[in-house]
Amino acid sequence: MANNNFLEYLINPLELLKTKKVLQVNPTVIPERTENVLGKIYLFEYDSENYSYAELSKIEDTYKHLDTSLTSWINIDGINRVEIERICTHFNVHPLIVEDILSIGQRPKMDDINGLLFCVLNMLFFNEQTETVESEQISIVLGKNFIISIQEDATRDVFNGLREKIKINNSKLRQLHADFLFYMLIDSIVDHYFLVMEKLGEKIEQLEEDIVKQATNRTLVKINSIRKEMIILKRSIGPVRELINGILKSENELIEEKTEKYFKDVYDHIIQANDLAENYRDMLINMHDLYMSNVNLKLNESMKVMAIVTCLLAPATVIGGIFGMNFESIPMLHNKWGFLVSVILMVICPIWMIRYFKRKKWF
Repeated sequence: MANNNFLEYLINPLELLKTKKVLQVNPTVIPERTENVLGKIYLFEYDSENYSYAELSKIEDTYKHLDTSLTSWINIDGINRVEIERICTHFNVHPLIVEDILSIGQRPKMDDINGLLFCVLNMLFFNEQTETVESEQISIVLGKNFIISIQEDATRDVFNGLREKIKINNSKLRQLHADFLFYMLIDSIVDHYFLVMEKLGEKIEQLEEDIVKQATNRTLVKINSIRKEMIILKRSIGPVRELINGILKSENELIEEKTEKYFKDVYDHIIQANDLAENYRDMLINMHDLYMSNVNLKLNESMKVMAIVTCLLAPATVIGGIFGMNFESIPMLHNKWGFLVSVILMVICPIWMIRYFKRKKWF
């Protein structure tokens, strides 16, 4: 409701001068989900020697995996308020974390509460049909020997490669503990950022070629469209740097010392992603300036042609004006060669002006 009120003023800012309703809106109220989605629950359990996978029918089936020697990854696809509250209560997840999970539009962040590490960030996808960047919020809770990941969309994610690695007996993922799986989940999300930026980079390069060859009225629309996608990208990527830095500084016992170097590697990747996003933003600004320069250049060329034509017609206008004055004593006025002389002057003067302009390299 708060967002709708603010949207009204963004669409029509003059409404702020007519009403005081905006003063009654609390911008700190986080909008919550109203849908009641039936979530899908997937359970992965493993250690160096054992591996099992199951699709659970109810949330209570996860309770027995709280205190086991195996590493448990509980992946919930689709947000259902009742299910989320149940599992969070059983796994001793703080109510503030539950509130963040059930809220929408969260800024990527991490929290260290009740001995659990929690992070929320966005998975990004590039829609080939609409050529837009789409985001999906994912919440990840790290506890002792368990990971709970909660996704909005049950139809897609970026963890397929990770699921295949869990099946491999001698993989590093199977040899290490839940904190390494925590790293792998975040790393998979961050690595997918580069695939999305690669798609946007291709669009930017193509648009740059179009501007250089021939800019049209739709070119500016395309620039603004890509700029909007870059805003979504930057809004999702930028805070992840703070998130990873917070994990490295948390000093939580769940993060083993030998795993910290992997988070440092993710930190380097997210810095690189931020730099790449900044480069793309600068390219779009330069492309916008280039487009405006091309438009101004075309306008200047048109004005230049019009100015030259006006200058070339000026002598004929002056001569015609002189001989058109209402006086009787005008030289050559009643001479039979007067008209011919005036026409010759009207032709010679522009020809001389053209030669003079070319000599001065004015065109």
